[in-house]
Amino acid sequence: MQVKANQPTLFKQLKRLPWAQIPAGNRTRDRDHGRRETRTVKAVTVATPGGIGFPHAQQAVRITRTRIVADKTSREAAYLTVSLPAGQALPVDLQTWIRRHWHIENRLHHVKDVTFREDQHQARTGNGPAVIATLRNTAIGYHRTAGATNIARATRQANRRSHDLITAVTSSYPTTQ
Repeated sequence: MQVKANQPTLFKQLKRLPWAQIPAGNRTRDRDHGRRETRTVKAVTVATPGGIGFPHAQQAVRITRTRIVADKTSREAAYLTVSLPAGQALPVDLQTWIRRHWHIENRLHHVKDVTFREDQHQARTGNGPAVIATLRNTAIGYHRTAGATNIARATRQANRRSHDLITAVTSSYPTTQ
């Protein structure tokens, strides 16, 4: 679980841990989109008497992201708690899981929020929210299966060519005549 400033007590506890004395458990470097980025993961066991005041927390984690874009360097630290002990969640695993989380966030939730404006939808009662969510998920899945990398563009094209979707769905099933 990522801990942000909206949980001030826990955030302060994590921030005050002796991070300078904890060795880096994993470090990755990427170059993409005109930037260089280094992510460093440090993890420490906190499931001891006097650990942090958060139920079931086994480890505290700090990820430091250093980005260089156009010769300008920025650095940010993110703090997390993990309910798995160090033997089951190594720093390399934590790095992978966190990156996957953002992959899902960027590929799915961003599309729902921006392209389909999910947060602005007015369906609030009965089956309406579930039906609309199913339709959104179906549309995103259909476009991804068809090879679309830009869901907004694919949706605009589908709006102009609705017969393509009907043909794609009905041609997959044999007729019963």
